[in-house]
Amino acid sequence: MADREDEGTAPHEEEPPRPPLDEDAAWAALVAGYDDEVDPGTAAAWPEAENVPVQPPDPDPTDPAAVNTAPPPADRTIVIHPVISGPRDYELVEDDEDAHFVPPEPPPLPEADVTTKFAWIAVLGGPLLLLAFVLLQIELTWWAVTVGVGGFLGGFATLVARMRTGDEDDDDDPGRGAVV
Repeated sequence: MADREDEGTAPHEEEPPRPPLDEDAAWAALVAGYDDEVDPGTAAAWPEAENVPVQPPDPDPTDPAAVNTAPPPADRTIVIHPVISGPRDYELVEDDEDAHFVPPEPPPLPEADVTTKFAWIAVLGGPLLLLAFVLLQIELTWWAVTVGVGGFLGGFATLVARMRTGDEDDDDDPGRGAVV
């Protein structure tokens, strides 16, 4: 197997080793020179347009000679907009026909048979029984767990088994939509 140095690369001179960089000294120099002024002959590191002019100190507001009575410079303009109506000024037109709409009375709920009522009692009552035992810190006995879990599973299975399949043709059902 050939050495990697011989694979098409020209031999190069070894670089002299660099002394290790003293980071603490570099940071100390940056912190020490933070407030130093730039020498007058050196070029600024940013454009001249970004230099902020030195502002004169604010005059004493109690001195009457210091109050500026001159109008603002010509580059300032004040635009006065006329009063116009906006979206908050919009008012709805009163329509007597829509104002007196009363929805029709909803149809009564269908009567459930006894089996469906007991299935719902089992589905809701089983977990409530277990929750009551836990909240009241009563020991969960075998019969309480059997009634709670068995009631839920039995009631759920009964409700699922008694669901409508949708295959019945109820022509008197107005909720089916348009029938073509």
